[in-house]
Amino acid sequence: MSVPVHALAHRPLTAEAVAELVALPAVPPVPEDSDAVDAEVELRGWAWEDALVCDSFRTAHGHVLCSDVVNPFGCPDARTFLVFGELYPVDPHDEDMANASWLFGLVGHWQEQPGWSGSRPSTVSECEDVLVRAARVVTEHLGTEPERTVLSAEGVVTGPALTHRVWRTPTHALVLGPASDNGPYGYLTHLQLSCTPLICAPELPPADDEDGLAAWIAAHIDW
Repeated sequence: MSVPVHALAHRPLTAEAVAELVALPAVPPVPEDSDAVDAEVELRGWAWEDALVCDSFRTAHGHVLCSDVVNPFGCPDARTFLVFGELYPVDPHDEDMANASWLFGLVGHWQEQPGWSGSRPSTVSECEDVLVRAARVVTEHLGTEPERTVLSAEGVVTGPALTHRVWRTPTHALVLGPASDNGPYGYLTHLQLSCTPLICAPELPPADDEDGLAAWIAAHIDW
């Protein structure tokens, strides 16, 4: 039986959005100057975003891009995370739904964004469907199937186990799947595509090393 999810909001991941994220580390660098960064944001049709995720960007494709640096343009060491879904998972320690009054509102805020849609209640199956469609887009862009496909380990993210898929370029790891919320609230779960330097963790562990693989994924999806 599929574990229920209180609410889900998402915007489809597109080939253009994936291409933009993957290319970001290698674009011409932008000077470490607030005016120069603002000009690049405007040129791309992006905007600064603080309500959905603190200190992030709203891309022209309608997704939220987070980074561990203020200026991710042409920065190969930057860790970037493209959020295309947000879910409010069932919390077994919140049986009386004490947090529902405000967490439903937060997911609703995501759902109200242009091009976003959602469901309340939702299910793990619906969340997985969103990830499957996103994985097809990433596979099409990279021209290769993921190297690893594994359910998220307990402790890596909150909420029900959802699928993580891993691709690698010569320099970066691309991890598609759930991630802990780094927004202004901390109770929800992102569905995101991470693009992080391979130096964040050692060589990808063997498929049968579940603990090692969970640690490798955690090193590449958190910030």
